Amino acid sequence: MNIDWKNYKPILIPAIKDLHKIDVYEKNGGYKALKKVLSGKSKMTPEEVVNEVKDANIRGRGGAGFNAGLKWSFMPKPDGGPRYLACNGDESEPGTFKDRKIFEYNPHSFIEGAIIAAYAMQIQTIYVYIRGEYRDFIDMMDVAISDAYKKGYLGKDILKSGFSVDMYTHMGAGAYICGEESSLMNSLEGKRGYPRVKPPFPAQKGLWGRPTTINNIETLANVPLVINNGAKWFKGIGAETHPGPVLYGISGHVNRPGVYEYPTGMLLTDLINEVAGGVPGGKKVKAVVPGGSSTPPLRGDSLDGVRMDADSLREAGSMMGTAGICVVDETVDMVDFTWRISGFYHHESCGQCTPCRDGTGWLEKTLDKIRRGDGEMRDIDLLYEICTKMEGRTICALADAAAWPVRYALDRFREDFEARCKKTVYALA
Repeated sequence: MNIDWKNYKPILIPAIKDLHKIDVYEKNGGYKALKKVLSGKSKMTPEEVVNEVKDANIRGRGGAGFNAGLKWSFMPKPDGGPRYLACNGDESEPGTFKDRKIFEYNPHSFIEGAIIAAYAMQIQTIYVYIRGEYRDFIDMMDVAISDAYKKGYLGKDILKSGFSVDMYTHMGAGAYICGEESSLMNSLEGKRGYPRVKPPFPAQKGLWGRPTTINNIETLANVPLVINNGAKWFKGIGAETHPGPVLYGISGHVNRPGVYEYPTGMLLTDLINEVAGGVPGGKKVKAVVPGGSSTPPLRGDSLDGVRMDADSLREAGSMMGTAGICVVDETVDMVDFTWRISGFYHHESCGQCTPCRDGTGWLEKTLDKIRRGDGEMRDIDLLYEICTKMEGRTICALADAAAWPVRYALDRFREDFEARCKKTVYALA
């Protein structure tokens, strides 16, 4: 795979001044895709839109990597009742901070994509769920939505097509669990953010018991690109099985942390060394978390040939997730790093499922014991056992998200954990 990323020019968030303003967005081709779908000789049926997006294989940018068009196709046919699109902008996972750039710099690409998605699924109401800590970005979205209404892109009889849809922002209350789709729906309904048992799935029984689809913000921002340029064009960008542009959020021990737009399939080493400027002080990379804190960490000495797409990362033993890349240099003890992550998941567990409620606490306590120098070798085996008792045993995947960083840190950086435990053995001797 040869990706000419050095000559790549951003298309998801192009370098255009004031693109967040609707007039500037329109002058640069904004809402052209919506007009193509809803009016004129090029007007598309909802089924044609679904099939085009499915063919493009826009894989969800929120973590799961599922084909967006295929997900849309699961919605049942309209029966005269309400139907909903919930747009997930909660973005509460440590290491993930890319959707905020869409809110800030190109909100109308997302709004346009969401409207097209609503048309494709014959949805009347769109909710944009944004974490409460993003107060400034919520205000920006409210302005952008208001401008879209004034231009006639939202509301009744859009572009005289007979299609109508409304869009509302909803501020989250700071709970990480509400990034999980069924918890998000409960929160939208005014309930506690508990995950729901599936089945039934949201497409069958979602918000207020009605058909609902949940999509990530960045996922929907890609939709106008597909409609304007075609599925074949989109599939020509990046990795063959995971195509399109991606917003890579690079943080940790790099010289130039930030959000960078490049094609999928980028070499992880290029993103770290070329795009983000390498590690400060010329230190070695010890570990990389490639897709947000819940994805298994990779060893720094095993990154050769690893690319940022779902299949390559799966082969390497991790996941694409949200493309939130956290780089850890050689000065970091992975016991401390893993303990910090475990503390987050312990704090954010909703407490509904016992394996997660108790397991996250025991992971944090056991890691803290090792971190403080009181660990015993058997505590390493205990951590493995706790992970096993958590994985795949809860309503949602938070328990898995908490267990994976611990399990794979133990597998790949065991020397750090044993060194801490051995100190205790020597002290007792």
